[in-house]
Amino acid sequence: MSHVTEIIHQYLRHNKKFPHVFCPGCGHGIVLGSLIRSVHELGLPKDDVAVVAGIGCSGRIAAYVDFNTIHSTHGRALTFATGVKMSNPKLHVICIMGDGDATAIGGNHLIHAARRNVSITALVLNNNIYGMTGGQCSPTTPEGASAMTTPYGQLEKAFDMVELGRAAGANYVARGSVFQANMLERFIRTAIERPGFGLVEILSPCYTQFGRKNHFKTPVDMYRWLKENAVPRESWEKMTEEKRRGRIPVGEFAINDAPGLEQRYAEMAARLKEEAER
Repeated sequence: MSHVTEIIHQYLRHNKKFPHVFCPGCGHGIVLGSLIRSVHELGLPKDDVAVVAGIGCSGRIAAYVDFNTIHSTHGRALTFATGVKMSNPKLHVICIMGDGDATAIGGNHLIHAARRNVSITALVLNNNIYGMTGGQCSPTTPEGASAMTTPYGQLEKAFDMVELGRAAGANYVARGSVFQANMLERFIRTAIERPGFGLVEILSPCYTQFGRKNHFKTPVDMYRWLKENAVPRESWEKMTEEKRRGRIPVGEFAINDAPGLEQRYAEMAARLKEEAER
């Protein structure tokens, strides 16, 4: 057993069925490994980590990791995560959601969690589609792309999750891809370490529901597409509009140090207690 395998093994619940339920070519298994390695690199005890997940393919990650975990209802993962963080601020709370889970039924929770700047690390696994529930289009399905509910092409403009997070007030906003795993792990570690709301969008291919409907012949083609089109932010900013077409910038887009809601709440409670005791 390699050193990396030993690290991952100690953070998994061994009574769960392995290999995992993710389809061949799905990027969510890479995210699972990246999350575990990030927690390990930070030296966080397992009992100090709480993972809250929503419904969908990404939600299965919570079942596999040996942390404090909640498998919550569809679209409401951030509400559960907020409750956990406010009731026990010492916990490192990581909320895992899919793009449909986070930006459709859960979209209002996402913008208000960012606005409140509560110290939660939100990992949004964006595969541009509803994977587990049949392949419907999501708010991040690219314009023109095919899905079960848009067989003639998506007519609506997709959300830019990075701009959404920045506009809503998240302390930390980053976008990475499962093809660039080392970069992704750095973003996850930074989001966990920093105060306030951290949003990490993770581009994760879904070949079963998205790739086959959009002219990708194999899962490898989807990873090759990520390699060629997920470009570092620094390179993106130097590109002309023509060269940017079809490409996605990855990197860190917001890095702030505003105190989290739980810290502001504790400070207010301490102030009120002091005033009452005078």
